[in-house]
Amino acid sequence: MTILVTGATGNIGRMLVDHLIATGASDIRALTNKPEIADLPDGVEVVKGYLGRVESLPAAFEGVDSVYLAPLEKTVRQVLEIAKSARVRYVVDLAGPPGNWWYPISRAVEESGLEWTHLWPGEFMENTTMWAPQIRATRSVSEPYPNSANAPIAMDDIAAVAAACLTEPGHIGKAYTLTGPESLTRTAILRHIGDALGENLRFDQVSRLETIDALTPAMGDFAVTYVDGLAAQVDNPQAVGTTAADLTGRSTTFAQWARENATEFS
Repeated sequence: MTILVTGATGNIGRMLVDHLIATGASDIRALTNKPEIADLPDGVEVVKGYLGRVESLPAAFEGVDSVYLAPLEKTVRQVLEIAKSARVRYVVDLAGPPGNWWYPISRAVEESGLEWTHLWPGEFMENTTMWAPQIRATRSVSEPYPNSANAPIAMDDIAAVAAACLTEPGHIGKAYTLTGPESLTRTAILRHIGDALGENLRFDQVSRLETIDALTPAMGDFAVTYVDGLAAQVDNPQAVGTTAADLTGRSTTFAQWARENATEFS
């Protein structure tokens, strides 16, 4: 049965391809907008296409049984119609729960009539690389809420869960909330990065508006949502779950991730 990985040269999609190969899956099709530079492993069928350009998709979905659906809300319903027309059976999506900006993807998948599993991750550990320019320039990070706490998860752990869902029975109709193994304040996260670098990094507390202004060039209007989300986690830290570890036997700590990715900040 062919498994189609959309966004196969993106972060999680590319990791998922490797995890599928590790499980022994042999019929993997990878959707990428630039197959000429995809550099995917031998044996993976590479097809050109992009979820945001739906006219590129029908051939990619032909003969496919299961799909990993990368998050792109604007075309998700059209993509699902194409999948259904191609007789795709099952979708594993990267989305979000009610109230999350990715929830419309979950709703569209459920309303498609296809079998599904939702992956609802918390913040990615990789999001801390937004701090990298500050750390390189000032050996510090400026944010408003040092005690805001969440349980970030490594993208590779999300990819491992997706691989399990696509290759093992028992996941249909499940919505998996995915976190890392520990709840960490912003200062604790920075301390782990400093430990990985062998340095003491400084956390400078600044105002909400200063942080929004600093993030807006990269995030646009989402900067307000992001900063207010940090504020909400001061008194309501994200709960730690064990789902990723339960499904895969692995759960990367932030300290481990920081050591493996220290060059991002140096």
